[in-house]
Amino acid sequence: MIVLIAPQKDIENETPILNQLFKAGLECYHLSKPHKNYQEHATFINEIDTTYHHRIVVHDFHELTNDFDLQGIHFEDEKRRRYIDVPTRYFKDLQLFGKTISSSFHELNELIDNDFEFDYHLLGPIFSSGHQPNSERSQIQVSDVDKLIYAVDGFDASNLQKAFDLGFKGLTLRESVWNSTDPVRNFKDMKSIHDALINAL
Repeated sequence: MIVLIAPQKDIENETPILNQLFKAGLECYHLSKPHKNYQEHATFINEIDTTYHHRIVVHDFHELTNDFDLQGIHFEDEKRRRYIDVPTRYFKDLQLFGKTISSSFHELNELIDNDFEFDYHLLGPIFSSGHQPNSERSQIQVSDVDKLIYAVDGFDASNLQKAFDLGFKGLTLRESVWNSTDPVRNFKDMKSIHDALINAL
């Protein structure tokens, strides 16, 4: 699966483009906008066709799942360590029945040793800037890890194969789509390559 992560900075016509991306087959969108408050998150989601709300995963303000029919919630490293790796009542007021819970990891060993049963995990970055393999991470093999793991960062049409060679079950996209002059076309091209690789497995 392809996970598209929100651009770090808002872009012009972002939600109309996002609606087009969903229509083009985007299955999972990670809404990561740490500079936005709760109401700004809600306004952003309301600008997206309700047909696609169930494909949205929120990084912040997880209580948005109480107000919208979202796919689930995501924990970045620091938030996971604060609320999941130590006993808390974090989930008490969240309506998460049928929702996904995922988390980011920077180290494979930490991912393997984590006891929480996340629905999927994001591991990376695998590629550094310029889409060149990160020397310390580009040889990480996850084929034997009995967890659903997606590779993070730096992918374009030239290196999608690498993620599957390493045993990842999917990948995340961000800059290659949002920095493109035509994000929808770029996503469609990447999805076409991704789907062909999946079918070849």
